[in-house]
Amino acid sequence: MLFFVELWESVFKAGMTPALVTATHALFCLLLALLATMAVFTKSIHFFNLFVIAVFLYGLVIWFMKELEAIKLKNNEELSESKLASTDERASVSTSATKAVRNAPARKRKV
Repeated sequence: MLFFVELWESVFKAGMTPALVTATHALFCLLLALLATMAVFTKSIHFFNLFVIAVFLYGLVIWFMKELEAIKLKNNEELSESKLASTDERASVSTSATKAVRNAPARKRKV
């Protein structure tokens, strides 16, 4: 029962939690087992195609989870700090660019 509580709470948290990763792997394994069983017993190409699509989807989900681990999502405080820093940088760059334009000698246009 504790696993399902952790899984429900992980819905409201940013990023991945161990319960979410475990549920993802378990459900994809069950899906692949079901599709493989149906493909064997029915001998239908449709179940084989669904199995191949599910394998590719599972691979993409695993890749995406690894990318999320590598990035390590920022929390709200870190995002607001980085946003303020980037705003300050843009303001200083635009101010220096404006000063450079004002101080530049006027050019005569050729007609």
